[in-house]
Amino acid sequence: MSSSILLLSVLFFVVGLIVSGLLKRRMAEYSQIPIESGLSGKEIAEKMLRDSGINDVSITCVDGYLTDHYNPQNKTVNLSPDVYNGRSVAAAAIAAHECGHAVQHEQAYVWLGLRSTLVPVVSFSSRYVQWVLLGGVLLINTFPELLVIGVIMFGLTTIFSVITLPVEFDASRRALIWLDTTNIMSREAHDKARNGLKWAASTYVIAALASIATLLYYLSFLNRRN
Repeated sequence: MSSSILLLSVLFFVVGLIVSGLLKRRMAEYSQIPIESGLSGKEIAEKMLRDSGINDVSITCVDGYLTDHYNPQNKTVNLSPDVYNGRSVAAAAIAAHECGHAVQHEQAYVWLGLRSTLVPVVSFSSRYVQWVLLGGVLLINTFPELLVIGVIMFGLTTIFSVITLPVEFDASRRALIWLDTTNIMSREAHDKARNGLKWAASTYVIAALASIATLLYYLSFLNRRN
């Protein structure tokens, strides 16, 4: 049973790598397709925030590729250089998606609140959980409590992955609705933006499934040892 779960976890991990690679390829393709309005990602983010009545969120440029994110602690929409300066379908979709998180924050979207609450705990757990689990497996006969602690820590990261799903899907939904009500891009470009955001969402789904499978493996291992 545990070996089957482990195999499933590895399978999800491999699929996740494949999907992540396909996402990067798709976004690279859409980054070459200009939008009719000619607006940059920064300008699109400014417009969506303004249209949503949000005036206290800053837009910044951060290093990296696909490092775009919204930080609810300092209320910043952080866009990678390709998105911040880009005037493409990919830049528009990503910028609008991240602003979707800002709208969630403004409207006290419950799932975003839950995820934000878990961030400090999950940051600590994810930093040490692998070592705790490894030590727990090696010391299972002499110190089984260590593995229990590791499973609890990993369980918290799994819960975080699951909670992330509605947050990401809802942000994309808000972004696409807003893009559909503006003249920023054509219908064909809008369909490509939708497709790109679906690929991005799929990476979160696979990550959550992989985390659940891995948690089940450690639970079955712990149960078998008991």
